[in-house]
Amino acid sequence: MRQSKLVALAALGALVCGAASAEPLKIRIQTDVPPAHITPLMAPAAQYGIYKYWGKSYVVEPVRLQGSGPGMTALAAGEIELAAQGAQTLTLLVNEAKLDVRAIAVQVSSGVPGYAATGFWVREGEINTIDDLRGKVLGVNARGSTPDSTYRMLLGKKGWKEGPDYQIAEVRFAAQLAALDAKRVDVAFLVQPFDLQARRSGKFKMLFTTADVLGPTETLVYVGKTDWIAKNRPAIVDFLEDHMRMRKWMTSTDPQIRAQVLKVTSELTKQPESEFEEWVYTNKDQHRALDLKIDVARLQKNIDDLKEVGVLRSTIEVKNYVDMSLAEEAGKRMTGM
Repeated sequence: MRQSKLVALAALGALVCGAASAEPLKIRIQTDVPPAHITPLMAPAAQYGIYKYWGKSYVVEPVRLQGSGPGMTALAAGEIELAAQGAQTLTLLVNEAKLDVRAIAVQVSSGVPGYAATGFWVREGEINTIDDLRGKVLGVNARGSTPDSTYRMLLGKKGWKEGPDYQIAEVRFAAQLAALDAKRVDVAFLVQPFDLQARRSGKFKMLFTTADVLGPTETLVYVGKTDWIAKNRPAIVDFLEDHMRMRKWMTSTDPQIRAQVLKVTSELTKQPESEFEEWVYTNKDQHRALDLKIDVARLQKNIDDLKEVGVLRSTIEVKNYVDMSLAEEAGKRMTGM
């Protein structure tokens, strides 16, 4: 009798352990304001049945952070699993934070031919040339971000330095236009749809874009710690496969699917669908590769350019920190190869 009880208890323990191991992997991903950041769309998109593995092998928890710099800190501290990083912060993660990381997918690219580039806006009639920026307050979402890199690249070529020649003010994306209007900053980096609102008002004008300064950029790539990626590879591949499905869904021209995408975007941003219907997730928006592939040569150029003007003290061989094998595996499964 005692042996039977022990066998039963052992079986129960195995069931409990099996249930625990079957818990889906929680992937905390850095994000910011949608629709520029698409991570907030992941959970609401699940209601339309487009995923195969959501809730089975993984779930995503968006973590709102104001820029790549805070994302770098959160990744290092273990507060997120995937950080949305640009050329500057990826290099700092490797060279300064000494983290063993890999970029596994591109989130968004800016200035790609045929797609939009995000712009820097000023009040109409006050600033007309780049030289007029001397002594002005320049808005960024966070230090270390792509807007921050753009300013430093542009003004560094003139020999200008933060402090004596210009000031940097951190302002979240959604508040940049209001800060510009209230004269708390003299230049605002306006992601869509705030740039459209600025254009309609007639009070502001775009002075330059990220592409004017940096050329095409791998603006944000998803970066995780190498050991976490290796430990959880099957679930991460499942996530990337589902993420490909989401990108196909959100860029669809099918009227019924388009209505779903606009509804979700409107609910997330608390703005009317009319703000998005003409441009969001089309070629009037920034580029988001459907296959998630990072353009390694482009990202390397972005890093080297920042090093050349002194924004970065050192560079990296970026191919050593990019792992496209997970996205490639997910893509093969998507195409049935």
